[in-house]
Amino acid sequence: MGKYTLIITEKPDAAQRIAQALDSKGKPKKVEENGVPYFIAHRDRELVVVPALGHLYTVVHERGRRNYYPVFNFKWAPRHLAERGAKQIRPWIETISKLANDAEDFIAACDYDLEGSLIGYCILKYACENKEGVAKRMKFSTLMKSELEKAYEEPLPQLNFALIEAGRTRHEVDWLYGVNLSRALTLAARRWSGRYSTLSTGRVQGPTLKFLIGREKDIRSFVPTPFWEIKAEVEIKKSTCEVEYERKRIEKRAEADAVVRACTDKMGEVKKVDMRKFRQKPPVPFDIGTLQTEAYSLFGYTPRRTLGIAQRLYLDALISYPRTSSQKLPPIIDYKKILSALSREPAYKKLASKLLEKEELKPREGAKEDPAHPAVYPTGNLPERTLSEPEKKVWDLVVKRFMAVFGETAIKQSVKVRLEVNSHNFFLRGRRILKEGWMQFYKPYVRAEEVLLPPIKEGETIRLKRVIRDDKFTNPPPRYNPSSLLKKMEELGIGTKATRADIIETLYNRRYTTEERIVVTELGFDIIDTLNKYAPRVVSVKLTQELEKKMEQIQSNKEKRENTLLEAVEQLKPQLEQFKEKEGPIGEALSNAIKRARMQERVIGNCPTCGTGTLMILYSRKTRKRFIGCTNYFKGICKTSFPLPQRGTAKPMGKTCSSCGWPLVRVQIRGRRPWRLCFNPDCPLKEERRKRNEMQNLQ
Repeated sequence: MGKYTLIITEKPDAAQRIAQALDSKGKPKKVEENGVPYFIAHRDRELVVVPALGHLYTVVHERGRRNYYPVFNFKWAPRHLAERGAKQIRPWIETISKLANDAEDFIAACDYDLEGSLIGYCILKYACENKEGVAKRMKFSTLMKSELEKAYEEPLPQLNFALIEAGRTRHEVDWLYGVNLSRALTLAARRWSGRYSTLSTGRVQGPTLKFLIGREKDIRSFVPTPFWEIKAEVEIKKSTCEVEYERKRIEKRAEADAVVRACTDKMGEVKKVDMRKFRQKPPVPFDIGTLQTEAYSLFGYTPRRTLGIAQRLYLDALISYPRTSSQKLPPIIDYKKILSALSREPAYKKLASKLLEKEELKPREGAKEDPAHPAVYPTGNLPERTLSEPEKKVWDLVVKRFMAVFGETAIKQSVKVRLEVNSHNFFLRGRRILKEGWMQFYKPYVRAEEVLLPPIKEGETIRLKRVIRDDKFTNPPPRYNPSSLLKKMEELGIGTKATRADIIETLYNRRYTTEERIVVTELGFDIIDTLNKYAPRVVSVKLTQELEKKMEQIQSNKEKRENTLLEAVEQLKPQLEQFKEKEGPIGEALSNAIKRARMQERVIGNCPTCGTGTLMILYSRKTRKRFIGCTNYFKGICKTSFPLPQRGTAKPMGKTCSSCGWPLVRVQIRGRRPWRLCFNPDCPLKEERRKRNEMQNLQ
């Protein structure tokens, strides 16, 4: 190769798309060195498109020792030198460095956001030896050929250094908090107990766990109080309809009983029929947060899973860049062109054609903006490969949402009938859709629930067919789920659109939380109790919000990176000093918490044989083999025991067998899918399986 332009992308799939789009024949040459692919394309000159694997560089402690804190001196280093599981990074850096030697020009074509800008900057600075000052920048929101060609022909003259500085600051501040606080927790526990256990917290992780604990405390301290509701039915022209009593909640049972007695089998008179029309505007376009919330609500996908699916659809050029805060769709994306392209898909042809008949296509937009990218929208491309079911669902959701924002306002009618029975008021409610508008484009993701009432006139008499008292109790505040937690983090302004899902995942991985409806574990409680007592500022939502604002100001050139880092160090220093002074009691508290957590992970349930012991995962003192046994086993009181697989991990699931009702154990062997184990030897499912195997052997 002679002299060429080196184009740096974030991922291999993006590199291939960009190379295909920029090559004059659409057939770039693929080259592979040490397992690292890159592409040679020809346009106005020779282009070499080389991918990264996400972040190739990370923040590390300058001197590298792990057994002390505080640490405030850091540098950026290749990930393979800093992380044990990142050996694969080395050949990528070496290949990029080699290609940079003969490159004449440099273009950063990573995602145009905080993380992508930082990835490109680090590669240009370190792997390409200080080329960050001469590199140009491609800016695009989709991997469509036309947009990539335009981004190449009209590049930004330089990198967005404000965005890079904000990204650097975020990583460096997060490192300062994460390393120092995690080391403080881990070393305190280790020095007390002599055993190593990784404990972690961070600038966003700690405050997030803290407000989860606030909700958990509200739930645990909640005392339900009784109240009563009146349920009733009426028969109108041979149709049975439910009616609501005028009081939603009755505090005294005697009052509820009095209503039942007064109204049972009584005739009522229709006093008023109130009909109202109301309008429902179309939804706004998806930003990443609302896409994650909707996908969780409709499909049960966690925010992290939705982000991963959306990223794959983006790399397939099916949707625009997903990590966006915007709810705006600028006309420059060409609404008609996208709808015309989507109409090639039979499932969308009818809907797209309806929209294309409109004189003007004007989307309903939300308030949120993102200077880097528009809202999430379909590109109009159709899949070139067979999509997985989750990918199909998310793509369809994005397509339908895009079409819905161009729809007309839906018109609905509500009917409220007031029925007076023996001086008591009951209400009959109905609703119907007069004009579907945007709703026709968003099916099946919008539920057009109608309650149609038979014709009713004022003055009619109607008999109450059934009146009952319903005993109720007040409910505690609802638990967060991953979707509502992500929404709460967004409301509080902690974390970013790219990191919130990972933080939620970390809380699960560290065993601080469990269950889909999030429950904080005792270990999670103990971590926050310790930090609250000895370093309260580091779990403050307010402090995190202040730092987030500082980093936003860096992005808009209103604040300096150095000032923000200095402020972070000044905030941390006194907290860590106080932590060191109290390391003994902190270590004791954390060690006991870890011990309790490990013990709790082994508990199966009550022993069905002796009734006084607990079934747990135990280990033989002679062979060290594990089994399920009663806690009275080693005392010689109860010999109840059941075998367990010896390979992999075994943990109680907190669920019971659908066939026999015994507790289930989750077994995970590395490299295999986990499975559920019912350890009841007499489980009917096991007997069925045994008979099935016998029949197969006879055939």
